[in-house]
Amino acid sequence: MGSRANFLALDLGAESGRGIIGSISDDKLELDVLHRFPNGPSRICGSLYWDVLRLFDHMKQSLTQTVKSGIDLSGIGIDTWGVDYGLLGNTDVLLGNPYHYRDSRTNGMMEEVFRHVSSEEIFETTGLQFMQFNTLYQLYAMSLEKSPLLELAEVMLPIPNLFSYWFSGVKAAEFTHVSTSQCYDPRAKTWAFELMKKLGLPTRILPEIVSPGTVLGPILPDVAEETGANDVPVIATASHDTASAVVAAPIDGQNCAYISSGTWSLMGVETSEPVINENARKHNFTNEGGVQGTFRFLTNIMGLWLVQESRRTWAKEGEELSYEGITRLASAAEPFKSIVDTKDPSFLAPGDMPERIHRFCASTGQEVPETKGEIARTALESLALTYRQTIEALEELTGRSIDAIHIVGGGCQNKLLCQFAADATGRKVVVGPIEATAAGNVLVQAMAVGLISSLEDARRIVRNSFILEEFVPQDRTGWDKAYERFLTISKSKS
Repeated sequence: MGSRANFLALDLGAESGRGIIGSISDDKLELDVLHRFPNGPSRICGSLYWDVLRLFDHMKQSLTQTVKSGIDLSGIGIDTWGVDYGLLGNTDVLLGNPYHYRDSRTNGMMEEVFRHVSSEEIFETTGLQFMQFNTLYQLYAMSLEKSPLLELAEVMLPIPNLFSYWFSGVKAAEFTHVSTSQCYDPRAKTWAFELMKKLGLPTRILPEIVSPGTVLGPILPDVAEETGANDVPVIATASHDTASAVVAAPIDGQNCAYISSGTWSLMGVETSEPVINENARKHNFTNEGGVQGTFRFLTNIMGLWLVQESRRTWAKEGEELSYEGITRLASAAEPFKSIVDTKDPSFLAPGDMPERIHRFCASTGQEVPETKGEIARTALESLALTYRQTIEALEELTGRSIDAIHIVGGGCQNKLLCQFAADATGRKVVVGPIEATAAGNVLVQAMAVGLISSLEDARRIVRNSFILEEFVPQDRTGWDKAYERFLTISKSKS
């Protein structure tokens, strides 16, 4: 691996997007951010949408900047958040802006679906965690509304694969993203056709599923002309951002769990087969696709969303605070004053998060956190306690003894949360890399072109390339009692 190979990772998160150059040589990976751009929902007439045309324009700008920098690319790969999709109609025109997963139209949709197909049957078929914004419930909401867009649609493309189509002209859905939809059967390794037919959902719109690391083809001539790029291949990387992040989690054994930490905390273990049984359903765990035949047995946790949305609320009120500043306030606040159930649906939608935390604490008979530091500390401590609950469930469901947790992604930068995670769980926490999603995106592209042969090699490159920080349990005073309170509160709200 002496020669240098460069790849463009187009990495889109719920808050921002990045065009990142990943360069691999001598068993090391270097990342260079060329272009950053904002992301977030657009509210139109009460509904939330993604502005995908603007996002695609920024992605092309990333490619243009790569060309202007004189970088010769071996591939382009795209990853995004899960579950959302675009619909293409006749002549492959986009039928409206794709909905944002936090849009309220899916409120109550799970219950509507369960009137026709039981939750037990859905989990037995898909092995996926129940969340109201899963693709299955989004499509069912469109069906109940008798949406003309669903009638006109000829193909449904997951968001990253919609962008891949606009780059390459190839309509295909990549496995790791498809596996987040609750429209996929991991045992049959295909779309859950019978489930969708029972719900009256159109199966004609389901595209071919391809594996992560599939070379789709060269960029289209019009994209090449606009950006100045040559015939660089577009690669279906691990296009669900968590799948890419887990590729770059430097786990080295079955006794490790991972957390892809950001707006969401995706916490789980890597398995060779899906874990589909009644106990997994009751714990609301999910089986999502990974790379090279692996599965991500995990659960979605609300993550740093509570802090992010609180910060937005405070900014609207006229006080702009950095995340570092909020963390300092949290560190100085009184420990364990209040606890919230981070999985409570009241926290899902955008809005006044501090007020929602106030209401939750009041409704559970707790002291209400008042200061910004108290609110942030409540969110962070509650998140760490959720990690402990999840670790215990993972050990029960897999029969493994987990003694280390790898945290990757943007949440790595919150050192207070990392220490809370170690203290709450009593496990060693290994932190890094921060840009895990982009790193995993690049590494899967490198697998696609034969530069890397295995997932183990990819993780060895990660360990060679990034400084990893360790947090060990320190002052665990109060955490056990706080955990007992947390379990009582979670049970009372379930």
